[in-house]
Amino acid sequence: MKRAGRAALILLGGLCMLSGLDAALVLLGLPAPLRLDRLARMHGILMVLGFLGTVISLERAVALRRWWGYLAPAGTGAGSLLVLTAAPVLAGQLVILAGCLVLAGVYLALWQRARDAVVLAQLVSAVLAVCAVLVWIRTDVATVLVLFSGFLVVTIAAERVELARLMLPARAEDLLLAGTAAAAVAGGLSVLWPAVGGRVFGVALAVSALWLLRHDVARRTVRARGLPRFAAMAMLAGYVWLLVAAACWLLAPVPAGGWAYDTVVHAVFLGFAMSMVMAHAPVILPSVLKVKLPYHPVMWVPLVVLHGALLVRVTGSLAQAPWYQPGAVGTIIALLLLVLSAVLSGRLPAPAGKARPRRSSGDRGSSGDRAGALAEKNDGSEGAAPKAAD
Repeated sequence: MKRAGRAALILLGGLCMLSGLDAALVLLGLPAPLRLDRLARMHGILMVLGFLGTVISLERAVALRRWWGYLAPAGTGAGSLLVLTAAPVLAGQLVILAGCLVLAGVYLALWQRARDAVVLAQLVSAVLAVCAVLVWIRTDVATVLVLFSGFLVVTIAAERVELARLMLPARAEDLLLAGTAAAAVAGGLSVLWPAVGGRVFGVALAVSALWLLRHDVARRTVRARGLPRFAAMAMLAGYVWLLVAAACWLLAPVPAGGWAYDTVVHAVFLGFAMSMVMAHAPVILPSVLKVKLPYHPVMWVPLVVLHGALLVRVTGSLAQAPWYQPGAVGTIIALLLLVLSAVLSGRLPAPAGKARPRRSSGDRGSSGDRAGALAEKNDGSEGAAPKAAD
């Protein structure tokens, strides 16, 4: 697909994100640009599959280099917007389901090229997304929270293992597959026996977060400068939020509402997943759209606002305090600032007296060098969603 087509798919994901943020304002009882009948209850779908799912699918389609691979981001993005229209909700759900099925097919094709444990884990993550949509058609988003969380956590964890493979213990891939199996089992249990599935997932999440904190190359690159340090800080902060979510699942294995539900949802999808997106944005856009997105210190603004506002939101929810709402609004502002910083970073001059940082040889195997070249490769050995620039 040409760059214009990829840009259209990125725009589709961006529209889903903006719609999801609009839905967040509605849920908070605040003025919102749009007030559609279905908007509020589709908030999670818009953010998880409409935005994050579309970005992940597009990056994988670029890696596959097959025209049909682009049906995955088209399906998740278009289907997520379709559920907001006057069309039957089922129509949008089926389009999303088709996109997730194509994503699973993309991973299967990549795995057939290189029988890699990392790609196998990502294939399982796509199957979790398919199962989540199938169950969601009959129930609601809260019922499939573990399945959706497993989809994103396994996808990103597998990517980190792939990028830092040379620096990880010898059994890293085996541990990844074990964690993936645990997430899959927890997802199934959460639908049938929510309390059991929630606790199993909480344990799997805690072990995964601690292991990544211990072994991820971000622990080394956080001492660097420029983009490597920025990306490392974003990833390490994401792992901390993953631990917060794990603790909540262990304390409240069925977070059906209140502080527990609000915390696990936003710790996983904002504190972890969106922090990873911020870390990888300087690499995702260049690799997908062939446009330059040089690092600039302005990128720190949305990252700091996101984690600061999320902390305010979570503590406010836990204490049932009035600062909950300002914290929630702050996370919305952070995501809007992410878009603004991406635009400004390519236009603002580099800080005076500082050249663009060069990656050291120690970063090459686990940085954006590989991700930036992803679209030029035709092997399926690369990891899945957002590429990190350590």
